[in-house]
Amino acid sequence: MIADDHSSLARVQDVAAPPREPYALDAIDLALLKILVADCRASQRQIAAILGVSAPTVGERMARLERNGVVTGYRAQVDWSVVGYGQVVFLSIEAAPGYDVAAIMAGLWDLAEVEDVTLVTGELDLLIRMRVRDYGELRTILMEQVWRIPGIQRTATLLSVAEMPAKDFGAGLLHKLEPS
Repeated sequence: MIADDHSSLARVQDVAAPPREPYALDAIDLALLKILVADCRASQRQIAAILGVSAPTVGERMARLERNGVVTGYRAQVDWSVVGYGQVVFLSIEAAPGYDVAAIMAGLWDLAEVEDVTLVTGELDLLIRMRVRDYGELRTILMEQVWRIPGIQRTATLLSVAEMPAKDFGAGLLHKLEPS
């Protein structure tokens, strides 16, 4: 889709995650988050015992953290390589001049194999992380889906040959935070 505004980036804010206001965490909130990051299946009663507060207090705190967008969900982490999606692929994408980058981002996001779509600065426009079963599936996705998205001028495909084990990313950052 050709951008109907002056900038091919004019609609990116329509598809990108909105910026969030920082939320002030107190010591109990921070301790609660550390417990949830370590074990999101811990019961409110278990968490209350660890924190030395009542279970209703934990429930109220969790609800407030959810309402304010601090906690966005509770989910299982799947090792996709174990279930057949072991090949990690990065695509760098350059949009054609005048094309709506938001439409390209949305088209890529709709692909089931895509894990992440990021608008970046520099010589390319987008960096995509996706998972595929094998080279044949990658070839099919590129030819039948990615390269058919209007506005994609150029892609570069990078295949992962080794990865570090999954990192408990949030736990490291939580230890750096101080209560507000």
